[in-house]
Amino acid sequence: MSAMSDMDAIKDEVFLTLDRVRESGKINMFGAAPYLQEWFGLNRNEARFLLGEWMRTFNERHAVA
Repeated sequence: MSAMSDMDAIKDEVFLTLDRVRESGKINMFGAAPYLQEWFGLNRNEARFLLGEWMRTFNERHAVA
């Protein structure tokens, strides 16, 4: 994967996957980037970027009304 638009296309799927992984408690989320690389074919920078975006937006996306 190389273009930002390609990452935008899979962002929702990555975030959903990260939400499920977090719920399982099986992986420390700070170490999840290598799993994203494997599962989604991302390079190191892409995986770290998406993981960071997921972390930065977590509270906003999971706000209790």
